[in-house]
Amino acid sequence: MARESNIKPNYDILAVITLNKDRVLSGKPLTLLAQNEEEQKEMTADLAKALKGEIVRMKTKDYLIIRG
Repeated sequence: MARESNIKPNYDILAVITLNKDRVLSGKPLTLLAQNEEEQKEMTADLAKALKGEIVRMKTKDYLIIRG
């Protein structure tokens, strides 16, 4: 189901943790580059706890921390 273009999502993306350096962009949200999957999982869990956010794993193996 497609989201209507005039409807704003009811969550904020606080951070993205990736293993792919091509996905690291400046700006909002915070985007971090991990060296390996273990570091990526640890960074994601620590940040989610600190930011009081929820973790979402994408099909691309990137992690999002969201709050909403």
